[in-house]
Amino acid sequence: MSEVTELPERESMEFDVVIVGGGPAGLSAAIKLKQINPELSVVVLEKGGEVGAHILSGAVVDPIGVDKLLPGWRDVEGHPFKTPVTADHFLVLGHSGSMRLPNFAMPPLMNNHGNFIVSLGNVCRWLGTKAEELGVEIYPGFAGSEVLYDNGAVIGVATGDMGIEKDGSPGPAYTRGMALLGKYVLIAEGARGSLAKQLINKFKLDEGKEPAKFGIGLKELWQVDPAKHKLGLVQHSFGWPLDMKTGGGSFLYHLEDNTVAVGFVMHLNYKNPYLSPFEEFQRFKTHPSIRGLFEGGKRLGYGARAITEGGWQSVPKLSFPGGALLGCSAGFVNVPRIKGSHNAMLSGMLAAEHVAEAIAAGRSNDELIAYENAWRSSEIGKDLKRVRNVKPMWSKLGTIGGVMLGGLDMWLNTIFGGWSPFGTWKHGKTDAASLEPASKYVPIAYPKPDGVLTFDRLSSVFLSNTNHEENEPVHLIVKDMSLQKSSELEVYAGPSARYCPAGVYEWVEEATGPKFVINAQNCVHCKTCDIKDPNQNINWVPPQGGEGPVYQNM
Repeated sequence: MSEVTELPERESMEFDVVIVGGGPAGLSAAIKLKQINPELSVVVLEKGGEVGAHILSGAVVDPIGVDKLLPGWRDVEGHPFKTPVTADHFLVLGHSGSMRLPNFAMPPLMNNHGNFIVSLGNVCRWLGTKAEELGVEIYPGFAGSEVLYDNGAVIGVATGDMGIEKDGSPGPAYTRGMALLGKYVLIAEGARGSLAKQLINKFKLDEGKEPAKFGIGLKELWQVDPAKHKLGLVQHSFGWPLDMKTGGGSFLYHLEDNTVAVGFVMHLNYKNPYLSPFEEFQRFKTHPSIRGLFEGGKRLGYGARAITEGGWQSVPKLSFPGGALLGCSAGFVNVPRIKGSHNAMLSGMLAAEHVAEAIAAGRSNDELIAYENAWRSSEIGKDLKRVRNVKPMWSKLGTIGGVMLGGLDMWLNTIFGGWSPFGTWKHGKTDAASLEPASKYVPIAYPKPDGVLTFDRLSSVFLSNTNHEENEPVHLIVKDMSLQKSSELEVYAGPSARYCPAGVYEWVEEATGPKFVINAQNCVHCKTCDIKDPNQNINWVPPQGGEGPVYQNM
């Protein structure tokens, strides 16, 4: 029997507030805390190698959050909000043509004028500098890997150990993770965060709520012919290449420097296991109304990320003993607007106000129930309530019926201040339970990439600058490998090879039969496998801190 290596005790550091995640929610919380009380000690853990490295979004930002956090930001040079929206188009795509919807028919909340087209990663880098100027400590390259408890309350988090070998043993460069202890811990990891998932399960924060719902967002950044570039143009579309039963849509955002962000969002409650979100994205770019924009252009970047889509009905209880959930960890994305960063920032500020008040009253490690009680009557709640039925109507009625009834429902909610005769629809199944056996469907023969307009996964992952140490444990944990073969492969025809946008999973034929291969080094941390696996048999956990993608201008 081999000896069990006893790990050294963790060193610890104490703070007033520990924040996990250097995105819009976490950084806004940190900034607001220091604005309220400069004496508070605040630390932000960020698993990316730098702030912004793992941030991926469209993104058209509603400035309500940054206006509230940093009033006067427009008068200061160096901010990343360089491109105001100048035109707003909505298209319905058919197989060979398109139809533009009139703007006057769209509910007012869908209007993007007054918003800004940005790189959300660069917004976070900018917020990071603002936080550090106020005295916030930011630790990039450190993943929060474990929640620490005392008497049932959260008292901190531990960072992951570094230098672990593939077999799980400490290697020659082994370093024990740190324990970061706080009076309160704020979880702002983004969609489907590993610590948030544990906390939701432990404290039953989703009890009485609708299932969490998700989409996968895929994005490329292109430099296009200046003659085709229209600075400030925002264009959204739905329809082809998806069928009328599969939810999703696309976006084209014209940024500065003749760059265009093109993206495709596919709802993860799709039924057909042969569908591939990545391949559907590549097909989308070949549409006659789309492809001309990219002729003569050059692809600069690629990335993919899960998006929360459950909204009002699915938001879990936000508070637990010792901390709270913020931003996309809570699920604050407004689905029809394809926007969540404004609500992320607002939630960070709202949580910060309640944390600062609690600490000023001498409290610590108790439940911030006032934060939970406040969000539905705040700007966040008002934003989400008006659109609460759009996602379930689309899911239940299909694209045509769902979009039409969802549009009517948004108008009614706008006119009557959040009331609709349709009430509040339910989501029903989880995204994992939505997948149906492969025997009901026919395999899809996707066209081969041309390397000019359409591409394969591996060349795309290369543009994301993704890197993982080869000799570390695989961070994608398959709980039961025999179930993976008997169900994921034999019943569902191996959908992991298709839903993963980075070529992480493949079934390889060997002499002894099919083998499930995990190319963990390709992982862009989108979390789709953790969401869509039909048996919930894959668990995404953070790899060593600093690894994964390094997105630039995304």
